[in-house]
Amino acid sequence: MARAREEGRVQRGPLNFERLRAPFSLRCGALLIDYIVVVGVLALATLLARLFGGDVKRGGGFILFVGYLTTAGVAFINFVLLANLSGRTLGKWVAGLRIERKDGEPLSVGRALLRHLVGYPLTLLTLGLGFLFAAFDPQGRALHDWLAGTVVVRSRQPRAANLR
Repeated sequence: MARAREEGRVQRGPLNFERLRAPFSLRCGALLIDYIVVVGVLALATLLARLFGGDVKRGGGFILFVGYLTTAGVAFINFVLLANLSGRTLGKWVAGLRIERKDGEPLSVGRALLRHLVGYPLTLLTLGLGFLFAAFDPQGRALHDWLAGTVVVRSRQPRAANLR
C-alpha cells in the first residue's frame, strides 16, 4: 500500500457493494440523461441540415454528415473518455453515480470500451433484458457490468445515512 502511494496511486480495496449499490431506477435515469444528450446532438444536426437545405446538392448532406461525426464524438467522449477519467458519464454525474471496477481499482480505457461498445450492444440485443440484471442482481450489476468486471455505485452515501 505504501508503494502504491509513492507511485501516486491510491489503492482502495474492495467496495462495500451493499452499502453503495446504485438503485435500478437511478441507473435508468442516468442512462436516460446520457441518451438525451447524444440524441439531442443528432436532433440539432438534423435541424441544421434541414434549415440549410435538406438535400445533398445544397449542403444539407455535408451538415448531416458532420452531425453524425459530432454525435459519435460526443458519445465516445461521454461513454468512454469521461467514464475512464472520472468513472462517470454525464448522466451518472447528474444522478450521483460512478462506475468502479469490481476490485475497487479505477476504470481503464479498455474496460470502458468493453463496457460501452461491446456490453451495451449485447444488452440491447437481448431486448433490454441485460439491463434488468441490475434490478435482480445482489450487487446491482447489469450484463455490461458482468462483461467488463464493473459495478455502478453511489458517489456519496444516501441522505438518510448522513443524518444518523
